[in-house]
Amino acid sequence: MDLTKLSEPLAIEQVDFRIQSISAKGWATVLAYKDARVDMDRLDAVCGRGFWQRRHDLIDGQLFCSVGVGNAEIGQWVWVQDVGAESQTEAEKGRASDSFKRACFNLGIGRELYAYPLILVQLEQDEYTVEGNRGRATWNLRLRDWRWHMERDEAGITRLAARDNKGKIRFDYKRDKNAFEKSK
Repeated sequence: MDLTKLSEPLAIEQVDFRIQSISAKGWATVLAYKDARVDMDRLDAVCGRGFWQRRHDLIDGQLFCSVGVGNAEIGQWVWVQDVGAESQTEAEKGRASDSFKRACFNLGIGRELYAYPLILVQLEQDEYTVEGNRGRATWNLRLRDWRWHMERDEAGITRLAARDNKGKIRFDYKRDKNAFEKSK
């Protein structure tokens, strides 16, 4: 078993996107994230079913998840642990899922999500309303129906783009090929 495969970048089809916030002028900040099923699938593929474990412990009122993977080279389980935050829909289930996903980040699964470019999208007039000084998505914003495209090289993402449900390009990031040279 090659545990370095846990850290292989996720395919764009394994990444989900959600709105973090919307400004009063209709600029949406979009976050890339992974679902707990992605972690379970990766652990099954790399370690094999039955060769990884998960447990949850309440420590000082916080829900922690520990994930252990069998390491044949040293003949022991290797454990990582992290704490979770409540979700806005199901508090306890959200904490359990979040702590599991965070523990899996510690194993390297999806860690590249932290290096995604800032995703700012100008919303269409019918995709948001303004309440006070903040925007709020309407039913017309169908982010789940958008199609995302990603290209990468050994240094990370070179292109990240999204088309909405009508086929319009809504986001198109291209890494500056000379950015590394300019930073010297």
